[in-house]
Amino acid sequence: MEQGFSLKLLKKLAAEPDYTDVSLTAAERVRALAKMGCCVEINEDIAPRRYFRSGVEMERMAAVYLEEGSLENAYVLYTKLITLFVEKLPGHRDYQQCSSIPEKQLIMKKLQEVAFPRKEELKRRLQEKYSRQHIEYLRAQVGEGQNQEVVVDGCGQQLQRLSLLDEDRKHLSQLDKDRQCLQLEEEKQRVAALRRLQIESEQFRYFEDQLKRQEMANKKGEEAGLKVETKVPEVIDGSCLSQQSIRGGMQRQGADLNRNRPPAAFSQSAASLAGVHSPRVEGLRRVVIPRDLTYRFLLLADSNTTRGIETCGVLCGRLTHDEFLLTHVVIPKQSSGPDFCDMENVEELFSFQDQQKLLTLGWIHTHPTQTAFLSSVDLHTHCSYQLMLPEAIAIVCAPKHNDTGVFRLTGPGMSEVSACRLKGFHPHSKEPPLFTVCKHVVLRAVKLNLLDLR
Repeated sequence: MEQGFSLKLLKKLAAEPDYTDVSLTAAERVRALAKMGCCVEINEDIAPRRYFRSGVEMERMAAVYLEEGSLENAYVLYTKLITLFVEKLPGHRDYQQCSSIPEKQLIMKKLQEVAFPRKEELKRRLQEKYSRQHIEYLRAQVGEGQNQEVVVDGCGQQLQRLSLLDEDRKHLSQLDKDRQCLQLEEEKQRVAALRRLQIESEQFRYFEDQLKRQEMANKKGEEAGLKVETKVPEVIDGSCLSQQSIRGGMQRQGADLNRNRPPAAFSQSAASLAGVHSPRVEGLRRVVIPRDLTYRFLLLADSNTTRGIETCGVLCGRLTHDEFLLTHVVIPKQSSGPDFCDMENVEELFSFQDQQKLLTLGWIHTHPTQTAFLSSVDLHTHCSYQLMLPEAIAIVCAPKHNDTGVFRLTGPGMSEVSACRLKGFHPHSKEPPLFTVCKHVVLRAVKLNLLDLR
């Protein structure tokens, strides 16, 4: 029995600490979370500005997690934010060239005023929470009276831990005082943020007017087609995305989306900027997509599609209850042709996202003459999105074939494409598949806003 217990103990010591393990001390569990937050890598082929933009959105996600009481998620994201911009990104080969990037100044300010103080406060709250859980665990272990040899052998260590935890309780009153000070500071920051919003109200009204005009135009387009039923079950899996032909009207059921698809999905290793989240599908948080997204996007893109020209847009949304809700499709100024679509004047896009506090969830574009798939150029484009957010999706609409796909890169795809230095159209490996149909998307009858900035 003693040998079996020793082997079990050795296995536990050899394993990576699990922050959910209540048998660990509070310090050990917090260290396990901090280690997750420090697992950040950068790709030097991604411009520093992309990382700064991603940092702005990471801070928004961390704030949502904190507001919803998900302390572990918030702590890991704030740790990642600090690790990325204090330790990792300054080593980027192009870092010295980004001194004038507006997002850099914003991130540096957020680090000082938000990330560092909130990380420390979260650390204190987690230590308090984990200490209480560990005390309860130890008391339960001692009270069970089972396995007397283990109790005797470990009694001294458990008593020592209990003594240390008694000391922790003495600090709880000080923690309460610190928390009150932090709440006061957060209130000051909230008032300052309200003042900034008042200053920016003119620009906000400009975008609001654009949204209203666009919604009126979209409403007229919707009235010309068939309305989607309001009471429909949500559909899980991107391969079930309903197809709506621009000329045939909105269809209730789509074409076979398994055509021209890679076979089974490949699980991707945890991306560098991912946070802690509840396991969903392949470890990814769900992305909720409005049912009428493709129909409305194809209506907007119809003039380009008729001329055989691609149209692209950015998918934006919010994080709520550990899932992403796609709320906006923004069509930026762009130059396009039969097999390419390049975004222009991204400052306008960023400004709108900042005003609405939106996250970038991926992108959407048309293939006017081809089927729905990711070309070599598309693979590189989406790789940069997925590096910033593992759940990012790429929606490809092929109206000529009444086909739409929701894709993401596989693990092998991320490895190969992120290491590829070729530009333009070029060959990639066919096996194993580099992209796959998304399994972490959910279709719901939710409101969608389209904003055309062209």
